[in-house]
Amino acid sequence: MGRDLTASNIERQNVLNNRIAVDTIRRNLELPAMLFDSEYCFTTQMVADFYEVDERIIKRYLENHEQELKHNGYFLCRGKHLKEFKLLFGHVINVPTKTTVLGLFNFRAFLNIGMLLSESEKAKRIRSVILDIVISGINERTGGGTKYINRKDVNYLSSAIVEINYRKVLTSAINKCVDGHPTIKYASITDYIYKTIFKENAKEYKEILKL
Repeated sequence: MGRDLTASNIERQNVLNNRIAVDTIRRNLELPAMLFDSEYCFTTQMVADFYEVDERIIKRYLENHEQELKHNGYFLCRGKHLKEFKLLFGHVINVPTKTTVLGLFNFRAFLNIGMLLSESEKAKRIRSVILDIVISGINERTGGGTKYINRKDVNYLSSAIVEINYRKVLTSAINKCVDGHPTIKYASITDYIYKTIFKENAKEYKEILKL
C-alpha cells in the first residue's frame, strides 16, 4: 500500500472502525494487557515498553494527537474507577500510591498510537501486520473478489472498507423499507441499481468483473 498510516488520519480511522480486523489483530499480537471493565487496557509505560520507545515520546504523541487518541479509546481513569484499577493491577504496574489520575489506552487506542509512531521499528512492523490482516479480511468477505485489484494503490484500503460499509447501509435500508423475502428483495434492488448505473444486470456485470 502506497500510503503510510502515519500520514493519514482517514486511513487510520478506516482500520480502527473495522471491528473484525481489530479483533483479529488483537488475537494475533502477544500483548501484556490488563482486562478492566471489559476492555484490554495499557498504561503509557506499557505502551512505551511494547513499542520500544521512551515514555516521553508517547506523551508527546498524546499532546499532538489528543483528540484522535481519545476518540479511539484513550481515557483518564480517576476516582472510584482508578481505585478499582489499582486494587486489581497495582501489583503489576508501577504507579505511585498518590496518583489521582491515570491515562489508559484501550486496544484501539493502543493500535492508534502504533499507527502514529514514526520513531519505532516495532510499530512499523505492526503497521505492516495491520495492513496484511485488514486486506486479508476484506478479501475473505468479498469472496476473493479483490484479488485483481492493485493493493498498493493509495486508495485501495479505504475504498474497499467504504464499499463494505455502503453495502451494510444499503442492506439495512432495504430490510427496513422494502417488503418481501430478504434475499429476493436485495437481489432485485441490486439488479435495478446495476441496470440504472451500468446498463447491465447485476449477475452479468459481476461476471464481467470476475467478482
